[in-house]
Amino acid sequence: MDIVLVHGAGGRPTTWSEVEPLLAARGHRTVAVTNPLTSLEADVAHTTAAVEELAGPVLLAGHSYGGAVITNAGRHRAVRGLVFVAAFAPEEGETVNGIVERYEPAEISTYMRRGPNGEWKSEPSEEFWAEIGPDLSPAHRAVVEAEGRKAEDAIFRQPTGKPAWRTLPSWYLVADDDRTLRPRAQRDMAARAGAVTAHVPGSHYTTLVHPQRVADLIHTAATTVSDRP
Repeated sequence: MDIVLVHGAGGRPTTWSEVEPLLAARGHRTVAVTNPLTSLEADVAHTTAAVEELAGPVLLAGHSYGGAVITNAGRHRAVRGLVFVAAFAPEEGETVNGIVERYEPAEISTYMRRGPNGEWKSEPSEEFWAEIGPDLSPAHRAVVEAEGRKAEDAIFRQPTGKPAWRTLPSWYLVADDDRTLRPRAQRDMAARAGAVTAHVPGSHYTTLVHPQRVADLIHTAATTVSDRP
């Protein structure tokens, strides 16, 4: 099955570098997008364009902010299901920022900085890694640091449209020790979306720390929706 993988704020396709080979070994074709991160609308358009280039039915998987993207891009007629990996799953009219503000600030907020145009970027330090990504290997730290793209404020403040999870089968992998997106927020969004929910220990960097668990859930989802009209 064709699977489109969507990174989060500041991310790149390398977010999925450990997961893609595992999916390919099971016969899935994957496309990892590089969204512009200029606005939610632009990222949805870019992801939707990737869907339209594929011949068959599509499963969307999103990490972190990428969940807000697939919530909207999932309205495309070719999409059969959604997989959220420690990700946002907003309701209609809701923003990523609005979800964050409903909960106690996550520990990562200490390390977030705004640029002159309102864009956001985290500032990794030894203290950052110890608190936010203690389960990352040095190699995986290097992957995250190499991503490090700025994200315009509009990706967090533009409201979502009608969420695709209302009509599509959905799966959600909760990172139980996440200090970037509160686990309680993840559980609440998964329940609201009616998603099949699984849990893994560890930080927000789930695709790097637990690639097998991520690939297993995506494979299960792809197998389940492969015959869906």
